[in-house]
Amino acid sequence: MEVIDAVIIGAGFAGLRALWRLRGMGKRVVVLEAADDIGGVWYHNAYPGARCDVESYDYSYSFSPELEQEWRWSERYATQPEILRYINHVADRFDLRRDIVLKTRMESAVYDEAAARWTITSTDGRRWSAQYLVMAVGQLSTTKEPDYPGQSSFKGEIIHSGIWPKHEVTYEGRRVAIIGTGSSGMQMTPVIAEKAAHLTVFQRTPNYSVPAANAPVTDEEDRRVKADYRARREQCRNSPTGLGFKPNRQSALDVPAEERDRVYEAAWHRLGFGFALAYYDILLSKPANDTAAEFIQKKIGSVIDDPKLREKLVPSGHPFAARRPSVDSGYFQAFNRDNVELADLREFPIQEFTPKGIRTADKTHEFDIVIFATGFDAFTGSILKPRIEGRDGLTLKEKWSEGPITQLGVGVAGFPNMLIIVGPGSPSLLSNVMVSIEEQIDWLADLVAYMDANDIVEFEAEPEAERAWVEHVNERARETLYMSTNSYYNGAEIAGKPRVFMPYSGGIRGYRRILNDCAAQGYSGFVLREAPLGAAAGDQRSAASS
Repeated sequence: MEVIDAVIIGAGFAGLRALWRLRGMGKRVVVLEAADDIGGVWYHNAYPGARCDVESYDYSYSFSPELEQEWRWSERYATQPEILRYINHVADRFDLRRDIVLKTRMESAVYDEAAARWTITSTDGRRWSAQYLVMAVGQLSTTKEPDYPGQSSFKGEIIHSGIWPKHEVTYEGRRVAIIGTGSSGMQMTPVIAEKAAHLTVFQRTPNYSVPAANAPVTDEEDRRVKADYRARREQCRNSPTGLGFKPNRQSALDVPAEERDRVYEAAWHRLGFGFALAYYDILLSKPANDTAAEFIQKKIGSVIDDPKLREKLVPSGHPFAARRPSVDSGYFQAFNRDNVELADLREFPIQEFTPKGIRTADKTHEFDIVIFATGFDAFTGSILKPRIEGRDGLTLKEKWSEGPITQLGVGVAGFPNMLIIVGPGSPSLLSNVMVSIEEQIDWLADLVAYMDANDIVEFEAEPEAERAWVEHVNERARETLYMSTNSYYNGAEIAGKPRVFMPYSGGIRGYRRILNDCAAQGYSGFVLREAPLGAAAGDQRSAASS
């Protein structure tokens, strides 16, 4: 068994950043990655049309000014291949690969209460002993796998967008089905439509989407951003979402309709996902949200030729952005093509797969390829996949049986020295996750440094503090429209999953203030111990009183 300081689970953006920071502190670190290579979600989600919905310059690391200056983004919203090239460049530039163990999945982690150390075991039997267990597994990494009757009988190819095959998938002359109209379904539809003989998109709930407003990055724009990159980073850090701009301070209801439409028109052509910030109350007030929803509905309807299709494709019945909206590049226009068909699952549900395709209540469809664009078991799926056993044999799955419970989204009572990166209870998917990743890792690294400087071997969330934080997270969510519809924000994407609000909706800036206040108060809400609680003797100090 290898004895080290920290084991990090996951070699995506969060895992690499945690490795860089902890190694820089002199820690001995190993990163375990189940996949064949690094990249996390950007390694697996290689479906056609995959790209980020945050501008490239902001969806990148800020820890190295040299890295910022040398890397040249080609598009405003980077594609999956370019993001993966960036991740690999970072790993090579900072020599991160030597501490990453690929094709290695964590099977279990068991906390030794007497030693204040985690024993991590992989599925192939290898073991590591570490003071810290860092969960950097991502929020969208465990796919939601449908299981329709007769599915195994289908003779064609079945692909999940979240585990895209490494071999080339060809569409020419083939009949293709896409099941699901979230971000992945919307991004791949126009790309596949251009090549496939016929494409059928199976839709249950029509989704709001805003144009990606993508464009090549000119040399002039590249120079301009890099000349003042620090200011741009600070602007992101001090915006609620990490997107670099702040909500309009006005209410959508306090301006004339003509002015509001001008603001929406400008946002439609430039802001992408940030359209939801065109006015500060779009996600707080249903009447304000209605003005944005009506504008978007008209925009979507205007590009769909067939009136019957228009009625089915234009979203309604839930507030705009209460589910994460998509950004697309020609999704709705694709349905004007003769080779693209919409299958309405609300009207005609899937009854079964057949050897040649899919039978719905109204007809039998024949396909060569079926693509599940059905999303993920978000926030908790990947954290709960391995067995994580804390104090007294309690597993994290048992602890979270009624929903995730954390202190500030980073620590869990009963699971000392376990650090969670951008998990439930933090801004996570309600933010530019790159900003959240870096801020949380730096805060946690400062906690580790504080422990080193004060001869502390164990930190643990206080039960009362995590209960208060969960209530605060839900209190902030109740101030918004997020709970007014089913979404992965509130656990509705998986049958039987606890229906609780997962991320923190108080914004990146507000969350950072809370983290900083916690640290300034000696890490209030956590117990810091100079000897393990499980040891027979030792000084145990509450952070709140130290």
